[in-house]
Amino acid sequence: MVHYVVDPSRAAEVVIAQFAGVDQGIISCDRYSGYKRFARLNPGEKLAFCWAHQRRDFLDLANSYPQSAEWALQWVDRIGQLYHLNAVRLSAQTNSPERLSANLDLEQAVQQMASDCAAGVANHETFPPAAKVLQSMMVHWAGLIVFVACPWVDMDNNQAERSMRSPVVGRKNFYGSGSEGSAELAATMYSLFATMKLWGLNLRTWLTAYLQACADNGNAPPVAMDAFLPWQMDAKRLAQMRACHLQEAPNSS
Repeated sequence: MVHYVVDPSRAAEVVIAQFAGVDQGIISCDRYSGYKRFARLNPGEKLAFCWAHQRRDFLDLANSYPQSAEWALQWVDRIGQLYHLNAVRLSAQTNSPERLSANLDLEQAVQQMASDCAAGVANHETFPPAAKVLQSMMVHWAGLIVFVACPWVDMDNNQAERSMRSPVVGRKNFYGSGSEGSAELAATMYSLFATMKLWGLNLRTWLTAYLQACADNGNAPPVAMDAFLPWQMDAKRLAQMRACHLQEAPNSS
């Protein structure tokens, strides 16, 4: 399920309110302070920080300080190697010798990177802006390596950021929403459409069936919502909702 939230504030209270009652799990996120505060208040939560953001720090360093470009790009290459090693691991069958070997290779690469990062920070000759990037990586290290022990966790939150692109571009193109109510409606519709897309449903097919069910129920939401929630659908219903032909998705109210 995809869930969009619109709020005039970026305060930590927004994150805390959205995850109220959740006391255990893993949040794939950037380094926004709101997530960090939530994790401090909820020790059962782990933050899986984004390697794409860490990579960007080294690229920014290379662009801002040409004298450090070669050094910074070596770290970029090492991050790329982590992605490669993780992809090799994930391509191997669980508990297979190949999987165990690939996991060991990844762990060794991560350990070596941690050691080199600490050495760079401890070296007083390290260029200060470069040391700052390494210090940031050390601060976020526990979150950066969550994916090692939890292979189902992505190394970055690129998918979430890509899903934000349309709302952000739209906000610029049509000047956002004219009222708080319309903004909340926009967030609801973004959540709905993104969830249907995630499940591979045909939006027109789904909307036609849902709106017809509302009409059949006296212009009110259908009583039986399970027929429209993809995680509650059986294989036949999913196939109907993924079809392009509207007649293949019979109404259900």
